[in-house]
Amino acid sequence: MRAVIQRVKSASVDISNERVGEIESGVLILLGVEAADTAEDIEWLAGKISRLRIFDDENGVMNLDITQVGGRALVVSQFTLYASTKKGNRPSYIRSAPEPISRPMYEQFVARLEQLLGTKVETGVFGADMQVSLINDGPVTIIIDTKNRE
Repeated sequence: MRAVIQRVKSASVDISNERVGEIESGVLILLGVEAADTAEDIEWLAGKISRLRIFDDENGVMNLDITQVGGRALVVSQFTLYASTKKGNRPSYIRSAPEPISRPMYEQFVARLEQLLGTKVETGVFGADMQVSLINDGPVTIIIDTKNRE
């Protein structure tokens, strides 16, 4: 799994001019699923994100996690995170898991993140053409790949 995590002051997802997901302070997570991903990837990534200390403490140091600041999460599926641009100029998405694999894994990730955060996680709509808006706070943007745990 790949995730782009952005610390935000606010974020929202619209489909056909209708708001389907929205948060104030917290994290926007763009999530890509690869066919080789497993339940272990879900567990590791959800745990890592829930404990990620990217929020400022009283001294302005990134030392607090999302639960410590009462933040929320918005998760948006994004198969293009597995784009390959090795050949030519048209990206290939061959590494992205097909919908029968990626949809359940996306839903399981959201459910596990809700358990870890102890609050509802907002989402977009899997596979839809979405318009994502955000006010990046910092900016703070972190990229995590469960196959490259650095």
